[in-house]
Parts: sequence; C-alpha cells; structure tokens
Amino acid sequence: MAQKGQDWDGVTGGRTFGQKALKILFSVVNVRVGYFFLVFVIPFYMLFCRTRYLAIYRYFREQHGYPPHKSLLKTYQNHFLFGQTLMDRFAVYANQKNIFRIDNPDNDIFLAMLDDPQGCIMAGSHIGNPELCGYLLKQKKKRINSLIFGGEAKEVQKNRSKILEDNNVRLIPVSDDMSHIFYINEALSNGEIVSMPCDRNFGSDKCVACDFLNGEADFPIGAFVLAIQYNVPVLALFALKISASLYRIHVTSIPFPPNSLSKREQINEMTRTFVRELERITQLYPEQWFNFYKFWKK
Repeated sequence: MAQKGQDWDGVTGGRTFGQKALKILFSVVNVRVGYFFLVFVIPFYMLFCRTRYLAIYRYFREQHGYPPHKSLLKTYQNHFLFGQTLMDRFAVYANQKNIFRIDNPDNDIFLAMLDDPQGCIMAGSHIGNPELCGYLLKQKKKRINSLIFGGEAKEVQKNRSKILEDNNVRLIPVSDDMSHIFYINEALSNGEIVSMPCDRNFGSDKCVACDFLNGEADFPIGAFVLAIQYNVPVLALFALKISASLYRIHVTSIPFPPNSLSKREQINEMTRTFVRELERITQLYPEQWFNFYKFWKK
C-alpha cells in the first residue's frame, strides 16, 4: 500500500504467471529449494531495486549504528529473509503447511482473550511474517477480521481467502468508499477480533510522532482510537521466522492508560506503548524489518 513519499507499494512481487508458477513448484518440491535460488537472485534484486535496498541499508546504518560493511551484510540478510517469508506463503498455498512449526511462548495471553466475551484489537506490523499465523493457527471461538490492502495481487488474494475461510478469518480490504469501517464496527460490536497493521500511516494525518530506534517516526492511531471507542483490549502480535521451518509468535497486552487522561492522551499513550514493544521486538530481530521505504523523519 502506498504512502505519500514512499516507493514501496506493499504488493507481493511477481506477476500472476510467476505467482502461479511458485505455487505449482512448491506442490512438487520442498520450499527450501526456493531458498537455494534466493542466494543468487537477491544480489540482482538489490542492484535493480536500489531505492528499496538503500532504505534498508540506511535503517541498519542510522537506526542500529552498524558500520558500512556490516550494514551491507545485514541488508542482504534482510532481503533473503523477506524472500523466504514470501516463499513460505506460497508453500502454504501449495498445501505444504505441515512443514512449518509454531512456537508460541505467550499462548496463555491469546487464549485468555479468546475466552473473553469482549471484542479485541490485534495490532500488527511489517516485521516477520504475521500472515502465516492465519494459515497455521486454527481456532473457532472468535472470528478474526483482518484488515488488508485492497490492491494486492489477485492470485495472492484468491489463495489467502481460500485458506483463511477455513481458519475462521475474514479478510476486510481497505476501500476508497470507507466501507471497511462498517465491517470493523460490526466485528467489535459482535465481540470478534480485528487485526490491523499499526506501523504505516498511508499518508493519513491521524498519527502521532514517536521515538523509535534512535529516530522519530509517525505511527497511525486508528487501532487505538477503536480500542478507546469500544473499550476493547489491544494485543500486539508478532510472528518471527526462527529457522527454515519454525516461527515464533510473541503476544503482548497493551494496557489502558489512566482514566484521568483525556481520550486523545490515552490514544497517544497506547500508540507509544505499542511502539516501545515494536522497538523491543525489532531489536531482537533486526533483519526482519520489512518496511522498504524511508520510514524515519530527519
């Protein structure tokens, strides 16, 4: 999804033919075969997609303070891991999901939320591979309504919908007519879960400037406006790739600020609490930051 001033459109790479070919390939071979070819493809991708490459290089240089040679190596690792996460999705589309394992040390937090009759906001971000959670985790207690970019490739949308419908997940594309707001309101009123990314403001002025990784960046407040409006809890959820076959899910509760604060102050405080948790996770897994554009202010 494009943001003003961004070069990253948020659409899964490759044309329809290439995406179908990946699905067919992984129906007959293990996804690790694709990992092998990534070793040789990534340098060409970095060469010809220079703007995105430089955004990640600067992220390692300026936000983490790495020297040039280490930043270059980390940039390669970042692109390699991103390619793996994309291939993992297509492996699941090709019914290879049994090759992946989930480690969920915070599962008690998630289970407690499922037993709560209230609705819930799940705050996500573009780090790791949170989409894979929807493919691998099945639960029937609460429907998850996932807010997604409406301009994603049709082949990806078709495969997503087919798998997620069986996992009690409904996709809500963000639309220009704002009809997605109706579905979000309906879901929270019915005690369901609404999942939405909280690290891209997409050109909206409804954001708050936060200190984040040795810099300042704007973060959207939409999820936390809904939390205050409907008085529902917020869980921050991150799914990180640990090995070729293992993903680890981190879940953290974002507490409500004191009632003595104004609503705007409560919203800002919840946003900053989420950003602090995102910073903690990003420091643990710096190579899995997948925002390929100029994210920080000067």
